[in-house]
Amino acid sequence: MIAEAGDVPAELEILGPDHGGGRLADVLPSALAVLGVPGSPDPLGLVPALAGVRRIAVLLVDGLGWYQLPTAAPYAPTLAGLAATVARPLIAGFPSTTPTSLVSLGTGVAPGAHGVLGFTVRVPGTDRVLTHTDWAADPSPLRWQPVPTQLERARAAGVTTTVVSRPEFGGSGLTLAANRGGDFRGAAGGDAVATAMLAALSAGAGPTLVSGYHADLDRHGHVSGVDSAPWRVAATEVDALVARLVDGLPSDAALLVTADHGQLDIPAAHRFDLDTDPRLRAGVRLVAGEARVRYLHVEPGAVEDVRATWSEMLGAAARVRTRAEMVATGWFGPVPEKHLGRIGDVVVTCNDTYAVMASRTERPMASKLVAYHGSDTAAELTVPLLVVRG
Repeated sequence: MIAEAGDVPAELEILGPDHGGGRLADVLPSALAVLGVPGSPDPLGLVPALAGVRRIAVLLVDGLGWYQLPTAAPYAPTLAGLAATVARPLIAGFPSTTPTSLVSLGTGVAPGAHGVLGFTVRVPGTDRVLTHTDWAADPSPLRWQPVPTQLERARAAGVTTTVVSRPEFGGSGLTLAANRGGDFRGAAGGDAVATAMLAALSAGAGPTLVSGYHADLDRHGHVSGVDSAPWRVAATEVDALVARLVDGLPSDAALLVTADHGQLDIPAAHRFDLDTDPRLRAGVRLVAGEARVRYLHVEPGAVEDVRATWSEMLGAAARVRTRAEMVATGWFGPVPEKHLGRIGDVVVTCNDTYAVMASRTERPMASKLVAYHGSDTAAELTVPLLVVRG
């Protein structure tokens, strides 16, 4: 059973799109405002705090949600100190998943506009499900994600721009969608990421923007759980990465540390499997999304039947709504017609610590993870912003 409203822990509260405060998509526009890029708004108010800064490094730590900071603190003293002094919460956006958040960060716009609307989405007009983390060149990243990136804007204004991420991500569809406009440097592991980011930050004489990405905390959270022994080791490694960046900042530089989402451990008893229950498969043509937020593309005329069945079967474990209802909530921002088909006819958003697996449709490992994200709880949506001057 889901706890009564008054008993819901803060991290499991459902947030709305009108939740106050800054957003992950605000980070790079504000950074560009600090660097003097014309036409850049400063929704996070960084300009006064970073007056005189000409170089900015932005590090995104995959899976380092706001509610994970206290859990990481015993193993991450640098992060703990920064969290206590220079941290503020941001809202990542919905779905709270890596591809969507990376492109929201990179473009500075809401998911509806950039079109990367989930971990996996249907390619409209086909029965193909695109996994954004495995995306190569089809569909074309420039057509699938049409919004210019903030790195493109920065480079056009004379800012030296660099992207530091795992070597295998160079040239991928997701990298081009999120970070085209930056020179790519491959770096695997926290020490290599720090070395590459600091080198790029110090290389140029003029305005400089370096975007870095580190994935290991998220991976160990998924596989072993938040606060597991491997997760704690990963938190220690993240701390060492951040400490190196802080210690190596030039005097005219700043470091911004943020994340794409948080995570929640999902108990075995809270897992539905749509592939082992024929009632959940009835009328469903294609399934996308991920375990905490499912996109159901249904047979013609089956929307209401599918919605009713899923509502009855999942009960208080999820909210089951139509595409039109989901768009009307405002979480996606305005969604152009060409992006609507990427959202399911029916959208299932999980509450509390529930999830919907697809044990046969998706890779087997996807149903065997410990921690998940994607929904609209505070734990998944709220991410930190740490701001440090050199």
